[in-house]
Parts: sequence; C-alpha cells; structure tokens
Amino acid sequence: MPTMAFASYRLWFGVLVYALALLATGRRLRWPTIRSCALGGVFFAADLSLSFGAFKLTTVANATIIGALAPIFIALGAARWFGERFERRDAGFVLASFLGVALVAAGSSGSASWSPLGDLFAALGVLTWTSYWLFSKRARLTTPTLEYMATVMLVAAVCVTSVTAAAGVSLSPPRGMDWVWVWLLVLIPGATGHLLVAWSHRHVEAWIASLVTQGQPVVGSVAAWIVLGESLTLLTIIGGLVVLAATAVIAVREGRRQPDAAEPLAPDPAGG
Repeated sequence: MPTMAFASYRLWFGVLVYALALLATGRRLRWPTIRSCALGGVFFAADLSLSFGAFKLTTVANATIIGALAPIFIALGAARWFGERFERRDAGFVLASFLGVALVAAGSSGSASWSPLGDLFAALGVLTWTSYWLFSKRARLTTPTLEYMATVMLVAAVCVTSVTAAAGVSLSPPRGMDWVWVWLLVLIPGATGHLLVAWSHRHVEAWIASLVTQGQPVVGSVAAWIVLGESLTLLTIIGGLVVLAATAVIAVREGRRQPDAAEPLAPDPAGG
C-alpha cells in the first residue's frame, strides 16, 4: 500500500476504536476538548507520516534508532517548560544512550535497504515526536486520557487523509494481509501503546518516560532481523546493549528516589 494511504486507514480505524471506547464508558468528545487538544493531532499526523515514510525507505534499525534521539530534545524541553531536572549522572547516561544510538545507526548504514532520504524522514520525525510528546504532557494536565487520544486520532486522521487526497495518492482499501497489518497497528501501538503513554504523562516526568521508550528501537531491530531478514552487525548489537543498559540504570535510579522526591498529584479528571 502507499505509505500515506496505509497511515490514513490506520488512523480512521483508530478513530473508530476510540469512539467505541468513549461510547462504552459513557463519555463524550466535546468541542472545547477538540479545540484545546487539536494541535496534538497535527503533531501526531506529521510524526506518523514521517515515521511511515522512514520505515518504507530505510532500514528498520535506522528508522527506529534515529527516532530514539527524541528523549534528548524532550529532556531539554521538559526542563524549560515543566521545570523538570535531572542530575549530572543522569545526563551522563543519556549521553551513553545517544552514543548507543549512533553505533546502531553506523552499524546499519551499509545495508542494502538503507536510504539517506529515509534517514532524513526519521530525523525530522524526532522533531515532530518531541513536539507531540511535550504538547501531550501539557494537555494531559487538564484532559483525561481517553478524550485526549480520541481527539488526537480524529485530527490526525483528517490531516493525513486530506494530504493524501490532495497529493493524488490512491486511497484504495487494504487487500489481503494488509488488513491484518493495519489492524495490528491500530490495536497494539495505537489503541494500547499510545493510550498508555498518554496516561503516563500525568504520573512520570516527561524525560524519564521518553527515555524508557528507548527500548523500542532495540526490540525493533531484533524483530526486523527475525521477520524481515535485516542484518544485525556487531556495532548494531553493541549499540543496542548500550541503549538498554543506560535506560535501565536511569529507570532503576529514578525508581529508588521517587518515593522520597515525588509530590502527590492532583486527581486525574474523569479517572483518566
């Protein structure tokens, strides 16, 4: 399927899933919520389009690992806008994670499926994902999880489908196994993964939560090796281990000091 068509169907099916969830829980998506959270959907649409393009053009390892640089920018933004702070030792582990990312990217740059344009898409995706993450952190201070993600999916679906149609890309329905892949993306990362991430914004500092997602590129690289036959070089393996180790250390350190340092949160509106 064309990349943008695939993204359009994935988003509209996501809208359907969240609409059913709102209906089942007796909630409504009101205009003030849509208006205040719409920008999150625009950022999400841009990130999804760039990510899908990156995955199609370059290696899975490159696309996911370059995207893993986002926590560095998120940490800088969170320090400025939310007053979050991290210790000097934490900054060292963030740097180690960055170096691990660089090793993985270097290890896969010689692959036959590598593309500099795909890497550029992935790099631009870092900026859109950072914007989406920080905006979501702010929006979740007042908006319940389900309502926020329903708005994000709706606005993103309108944006991506409009751009796809304007570009003259075919919006023909999926065929055969494409239906399976679309629905897997809708239900696992879409309806489950993104919902949990949005929920976590009220309970975990932005830079820590984003760093925890550093495990995704490593899992993605291994999965691409198993499912798609993409090669895993020694540099890729070493870099992946560095990313996981640095992330694990920070997560454990934060978990140990959180009981003493954390301040009680205000109740989440509508239980979200």
